[in-house]
Amino acid sequence: MDLLTIRAGGFTATIDGCARGENELWFLSMLGHQQAVRAIWARLIKGEAGFFSSTELGGEPTPLAREAWGTWRFTGMRVPSGSAYHGMLIPEIAAYATDRLDFLLLVREQDDAAQLHFRFLARRLDLPLHPSWAEWLWRRGLETDEAEQLESIGVQAYRCRPRPEALRADIGDAVRRRELVVETTSVADVDLKAA
Repeated sequence: MDLLTIRAGGFTATIDGCARGENELWFLSMLGHQQAVRAIWARLIKGEAGFFSSTELGGEPTPLAREAWGTWRFTGMRVPSGSAYHGMLIPEIAAYATDRLDFLLLVREQDDAAQLHFRFLARRLDLPLHPSWAEWLWRRGLETDEAEQLESIGVQAYRCRPRPEALRADIGDAVRRRELVVETTSVADVDLKAA
């Protein structure tokens, strides 16, 4: 297996995670010498393209995603083994607390995708969403292209652009068809624990 590298401004680092879509970079995790990692970060933030390649020369020019321009966070730290430095470049729309309607899901395990998607939707939309609907909401997002899987390495990435009115209509239809239900408990069903 060849290692994927990124080059920018004469510096090279090894990629251990990234997400790309439409020839734009949505997430980058790289390892290398501290000077190289920080130089690549600076070049990308300035608007230059990084070149992805499995060889030393050539590669595809890939700039940072335009939709996330100006809202990138960089975190870096020295790897405990010594000379290597790890840097991650993450757009703010991947943060849970961002106020934007659209978002980027970075998922380690596929099993986490539905629950993470639900949390991000519930935070951003003024719709009554129930946690038990997470799998349905996730399937719907994939089927309607509101959740688009990006080409990725080391992580699964999805570009999510919810359409609140369409979602409201689909939830209403699913509730009427009894595809989505909310379990209710009556006072008689609740085991009272008196003090």
